Amino acid sequence: MTMLHQAKKVGLPLMNLVRFKGVPILEQLHLEEKLLRASSDNWCIVNDGTNAPAIVMGISGKPSELLEIGPVLQDHIPVIKRFTGGGTVIVDCGTIFVTLICNNEDVPGVQPYPRSIMSWSGLLYSQVFQGIGDFQLRENDYVFGDHKFGGNSQSITKSRWIHHTSFLWDYEVRNMAYLKLPARAPKYRSARNHNEFVCRMKEYMPRSVFIERILKALESHFSVKPINLEAVDGSHMAGYVHFTRLLSKQELEAAMTSVLESRALCG
Repeated sequence: MTMLHQAKKVGLPLMNLVRFKGVPILEQLHLEEKLLRASSDNWCIVNDGTNAPAIVMGISGKPSELLEIGPVLQDHIPVIKRFTGGGTVIVDCGTIFVTLICNNEDVPGVQPYPRSIMSWSGLLYSQVFQGIGDFQLRENDYVFGDHKFGGNSQSITKSRWIHHTSFLWDYEVRNMAYLKLPARAPKYRSARNHNEFVCRMKEYMPRSVFIERILKALESHFSVKPINLEAVDGSHMAGYVHFTRLLSKQELEAAMTSVLESRALCG
């Protein structure tokens, strides 16, 4: 870094940047949870795809209401319940994950409430997508026009917050069949099925350009410092207990039994 570049960064809060490619989403979520709870630094995690398809649900999500459990069990699709809120998504190698973990005091003007954090993140990503598509923040989703390509989840502690986004750079149409149409959906969805509701980012921009633009946008708010995984996953965080977990086969089977019993009663 040149002296001029260093001078420009004076006064900006430090943000550690961790870049992955193909790290399992369960491993990434465990890391995020540790960094939110056990670190006092700002972090950005960029994971370019996950190694295998998996379903990720919010902390209050119920498999019986959100998943087509029969096909999920039949095809051995892992189901993860994460420690943050938000909706349900199926992720794979076509998903790009971007997570921001920030101290309240390092993001001026942002209150530690979901709407305030979303408003700030919407402005950040408007820099990323400037001149590309009809980018908007709509009801907590990132969209081009009325088609969703980015879903968000958040968690807020006393002095810190996390904003996690799953970006659909690409997706397999058949995988969307594992997800039910949620009872609580944004109004702009208008009861459209998954394939009518979402779009692929690859139709708008190259994958590498998207990631480069994220880093450039972050540099207008933070002094960004790349860091490797070994430095992140240090011994001071060893033994941390995670709330993010993989649902067992027994739990999914019990949820399926509940669905079948409910259908029998209604029938």
